[in-house]
Amino acid sequence: MRLTVAQALVAFLARQYTERDGRRHRLIAATWGIFGHGNVAGIGQALLETGPRSMPFLQGRNEQAMVHAAVGYARQSGRLSAHAVTTSIGPGATNLVTGAALATINRIPVLLLPGDTFATRPADPVLQQLEVPYAGDLSVNDALRPVSRFFDRITRPEALIPAALQAMRVLTDPVQTGAVTLALPQDVQAEAYEWPEEFFAERVWGVRRPRPDRAELAAAALAVRRAERPLIVAGGGIRHSEAQAALAEFAAATGIPVATTQAGKGVLPYDHPAEVGGIGHTGTATADGLAREADLVIAAGTRLTDFTTASATLFRNPTIRFIGLNLDPYDAHKLAALPLVADAREGLDELRAALDGHRVDPAYETAYGRRKAGWEARVDLAFATPDEDLPPTQAQVLGLLDALVDDTDILINAAGSLPGDLHKLWRARSADQYHVEYGYSCMGYEIPAAIGVALAAPGRPVWALVGDGTYLMNPTEIVTAVQEGVPVRMVVLDNHGYASIGGLSGAVGGEGFGTAYRFRGPDSTYTGEPLPVDLAANAASLGMAVIRARTVRDLREALAEARSATRPTCVYTQTRTPDTVSGPPPAQAWWDVPVAETATRKAAAGAREEYDRQAAQRRRHL
Repeated sequence: MRLTVAQALVAFLARQYTERDGRRHRLIAATWGIFGHGNVAGIGQALLETGPRSMPFLQGRNEQAMVHAAVGYARQSGRLSAHAVTTSIGPGATNLVTGAALATINRIPVLLLPGDTFATRPADPVLQQLEVPYAGDLSVNDALRPVSRFFDRITRPEALIPAALQAMRVLTDPVQTGAVTLALPQDVQAEAYEWPEEFFAERVWGVRRPRPDRAELAAAALAVRRAERPLIVAGGGIRHSEAQAALAEFAAATGIPVATTQAGKGVLPYDHPAEVGGIGHTGTATADGLAREADLVIAAGTRLTDFTTASATLFRNPTIRFIGLNLDPYDAHKLAALPLVADAREGLDELRAALDGHRVDPAYETAYGRRKAGWEARVDLAFATPDEDLPPTQAQVLGLLDALVDDTDILINAAGSLPGDLHKLWRARSADQYHVEYGYSCMGYEIPAAIGVALAAPGRPVWALVGDGTYLMNPTEIVTAVQEGVPVRMVVLDNHGYASIGGLSGAVGGEGFGTAYRFRGPDSTYTGEPLPVDLAANAASLGMAVIRARTVRDLREALAEARSATRPTCVYTQTRTPDTVSGPPPAQAWWDVPVAETATRKAAAGAREEYDRQAAQRRRHL
């Protein structure tokens, strides 16, 4: 078959499938793109010639945002179906880097197809080419190497065959998956080649479910039986494995409480007796208290980041041990854990069988149940709206949503102060309702990710919760939502600045410097009046229906109207600062952000004293 490289690649991608548990999914369901001189005559022409029935095309506005949309789609699809993203050379390609890092850190599959400079170098340099005097084979696309799980540059047509097969292998590997990059020189994209027909045969890539090693399973079961105060920390691996039912059965059989990371929240519904809420710096008092007392932690499908471990200060029991249930041996061995290298569902099922008849002391269950009920009362207080004529607090916004949604709704967030409030307060009703990207915590993720999620879950209400800082960074895919008729609901919370970092700055002696959206004051810092920026008008100018809500009462009505909308709709509100009683609970565990060791300002000196006190509690688990 004589085709160009670009035509061959598109035809190949259209015939790739995944299969797990007997269910088949199309691997590359669509391609996002912005065209320039590095891909318009190659991939662009191939998509046109192949047609939308073979490879659907989605027009983006920002290359980073296209990757975020692809990540949202793949996560909602259980990592069994993904999107490709094509760009021109130069800035189009380098704009992919942030999105690629997000995908790889979160272990979400996305195929990146950036254009590249000429392989044959007929003119050197071409427009947008980076000249590197010591290496003629480098281009800006090499910036994607450290954030890709697989990278190849296709400098000859025949090189596409092994590279494409390796790309599919990595995309479908539950351990290795992430951003996969095939850099495509623009001349090679347009070059014709005689392709073997076998290259275009349908291929089904099985997604493995490895079972645990017998010896590792026996060691883990013995450790659980010996523990008096065990705790499960459930991460995103539970969701990726579709192990929610297995986790619920394990918790019901053993009585072991389950705390969740940001990626794991929702794997048990909030009202499951064993679910004790988020863990770590943004966690609940219930989960963090149990973590401090635990003598055994089963780390199931989690990378154990610093937010989860409170920068190595959370697990304080001197006799504590860990079991690392993870597909990736790298993660399974963290904190000197007893490794249980396996698929999360298979590992939980087999560990439950090995523990047949074992259950924690009933007094332990009673105690953590009582603590959980106490925390729920604290959530009720934060959600309460005693004065409906005041502007809402951020926690009250979540409370109004909590009263409105059901288990079909999906909430998306990534950065700012919202992830902390959501992790502590949100009552997740379904396994996929809580979608907070916190591996990279990337501002600008929410709006494009909501589009990707909505494409993967048509008919379900999808909410993008967006602060003013995030909105100003990346609102452009609103246009895509309008163009494609994707009825995402966007809630914009305007607090006139980087509120999360402003709070952190105050805590570490930075005094909120450079974090407010205000005019300059008399001291030349940003302490003047708030900027006259109208985010609601901006969203309307991009095609969204906009509802402004000034008070709690307004907001309740606006959210209900947005939920029933059939077009992209924005609810805009300015939030107020809560009092110390009704506001969200403060952090229940530490997070290590180094503080100036020497300073003349009182705030920094005081913050350093607190830092030294907290850091002294850090320990190595060896």
